[in-house]
Amino acid sequence: MSDFFTTHLAEIISIVVLLILFSISYGMLNFVMNLLIKRSLRKRPEEDAHLLRVVKRILKIMLFISFGSALIALFLNDEQKAIIGENSNILWYVGLVTVISIIVASKVETFFIRKIKEKSEVENGDATSYRFLRYLVVFGIYFMGAIFVILAFPSLRGLAKTALGGAGVLALVAGLASQETFANIIGGIFIVAFKPFKINDVIKISDELMGTVTDITLRHTVIKNFENKMIIIPNNIINKEKVINFDLGDQRVCQWIEVGISYGSDLDLALKLLQETCEAHPLVLDVRSDEDKANGVPKVAVRVVKLDDSSVNLKAWAWAENFGNGFQVKCDMNYQMKKLYDQHGIEIPFPHRTMVFKEDQIDDLAKKIKTS
Repeated sequence: MSDFFTTHLAEIISIVVLLILFSISYGMLNFVMNLLIKRSLRKRPEEDAHLLRVVKRILKIMLFISFGSALIALFLNDEQKAIIGENSNILWYVGLVTVISIIVASKVETFFIRKIKEKSEVENGDATSYRFLRYLVVFGIYFMGAIFVILAFPSLRGLAKTALGGAGVLALVAGLASQETFANIIGGIFIVAFKPFKINDVIKISDELMGTVTDITLRHTVIKNFENKMIIIPNNIINKEKVINFDLGDQRVCQWIEVGISYGSDLDLALKLLQETCEAHPLVLDVRSDEDKANGVPKVAVRVVKLDDSSVNLKAWAWAENFGNGFQVKCDMNYQMKKLYDQHGIEIPFPHRTMVFKEDQIDDLAKKIKTS
């Protein structure tokens, strides 16, 4: 046993020194990171503390791998030690680039979150650009971090240098833009730049797709419909569709109130009731000019728009402050007109079907009725 210790004394001392250094480093890392996390929880949001925990895990992994590499290197020759040392340097380089990328991205995201909050608190504030730039800049930071990580590997340096070069960037973007993912990114940039809609706008893309825009990311636009369901639409698709924006420009809405009456009903009374009821609704706006009022133009125009197969179709043009009020006016008017027309004997026609039977069919039917 004494011969073993004598022979391997240098290695044993080195292992003990490594263990001591590892214990000290591990303890200091825990102490410093825990201190930073506690301070963050006192002064900053939970997101910052989560970031520090991620950094702490990365540094611990780097520390464990470095200790393991140093331990293995004690039993290797000089050439093998050089290889271990080179790999350890790559490890630390990749780890530091990763940590720096995470920290910078987090700080940038915190900055944009603060700006978005400030814009949202201002009346008529538009935070759409900040929301989209937040995703774009954070993506750019991680992309550059990935490029610098690639630079650490000799076999991949050519790709990284090409991507970092001016012509390389253009070639890379041109090549990737044809792909669906980057087409969505370009679509998102167009949406933010030309502003066909913004966050909190009510838009309609089709009869089924309608709601409030809640977010515009690098890949897609998020719409919350009136059933409180989130609709995810890729930016590339939404740029190809016809979009109706109820909040772009003048937000007032001309709501059509349509109702059909039977040919035997009193047409003049039906028009009068429809007009008076619309004008009395508290959410209906008076958009007449002074000249219109002087000339006796009614607050709500009512017309006979069609003589249909089984009904005379009436339409009222009622203005509301916004889409939500207009929808409420339409619903209220449907209810009120049904009640009023019933009270005044004005029939709202519904489909009738006339059935013609042959004589033998009538006799068979009569027999069935008697036997039943």
